[in-house]
Amino acid sequence: MTKRSRSVTIAILGAAAFALAGCKEETVDAAAFPDLASCKAAANAGGMFSSQECDTAFAEANALHVESAPRYESRAVCEEQHGEGACGDEASATQGGSGSIFMPLMAGYLIGSMLRGGAGVGAAASQPLYKTAQGQFTNAARSSTFSSNTGAAKLGTSQFTRPSPTIGQAPMTRATASARGGFGSAGSGRSSTGG
Repeated sequence: MTKRSRSVTIAILGAAAFALAGCKEETVDAAAFPDLASCKAAANAGGMFSSQECDTAFAEANALHVESAPRYESRAVCEEQHGEGACGDEASATQGGSGSIFMPLMAGYLIGSMLRGGAGVGAAASQPLYKTAQGQFTNAARSSTFSSNTGAAKLGTSQFTRPSPTIGQAPMTRATASARGGFGSAGSGRSSTGG
């Protein structure tokens, strides 16, 4: 019986070690572009993504923007979080939303190579990028802050997690934006110097 107990313990420890090794986040090739034309220009110059991938990722980022962009009760509150001139009304962005709710303008998008292999559960192959009041860029989920909306890097797949929807939710007031530490503040403490 002692031998059997020892072998069961070893098997459990082996399974635990294997599970811990599997916890390391997978990374993917990623790039940030300020607009669709920049992505297509990079594709035509032999970049890591094709023109079709640029189109697909831009459409997905735009759809996520409409669904999950932060929403504010006034242009003033939006510009406090994203900078002067970086906001528009929801009606213009969504073609049917409210003209009294304000959203940041998309300041680019992030595209990940998992687009090629199909995104995992709850993951997206692209993310909209928004300017912060500090002149950096962040995604809709606030999971990272980037110093630029242009460039390439290896990023964890968590950077492409679908953000929570904000459409139909009450817009943030100055008090709620302040309570969150501001939209551009590091939501999860992660940041990157490249985009």
